[in-house]
Amino acid sequence: MPQPPASTAQRFIDDYLLYLMARASHLISSEFHDLLRRRGISVPVWRVLASLVGSQGETVTGLAETCLLQQPTMTKLLDRMVRDGLVKRMQDTRDRRVVRVALTTRGEVMATELVQLARQHEAEVLARHPEAEAMAIKSLLRGIVARQAKPRRG
Repeated sequence: MPQPPASTAQRFIDDYLLYLMARASHLISSEFHDLLRRRGISVPVWRVLASLVGSQGETVTGLAETCLLQQPTMTKLLDRMVRDGLVKRMQDTRDRRVVRVALTTRGEVMATELVQLARQHEAEVLARHPEAEAMAIKSLLRGIVARQAKPRRG
């Protein structure tokens, strides 16, 4: 069977789900990460702040999973964020052995500003697509996360 001309041949990776998700994430994330960098905020700090918005407190393990970091890295990051006055550690009200992390007032102010920036960036990204497609993208990704995610601890 003859091979199609090279110009119409498609590389495996050009239709591979994992690559497409990672590439799309990288392209869009890099735009937002540039905005963070200009404000002197690292991506891991942003992820922690964003993860704590609307939360009464998260465990270190839960934050590490949400923020895509290893637990030792998360612990060191949280130590710095505590020193910077962005987050605080506190005992869980139901289980005193569990430590939770929550935003401080300073952290809330910073997180609120960054969430507004993130929402604005998200709106700009989604505006590049027809509305139905934009809604479908988020719905599909939420479904993938829900079906693939392990049950959250803490």
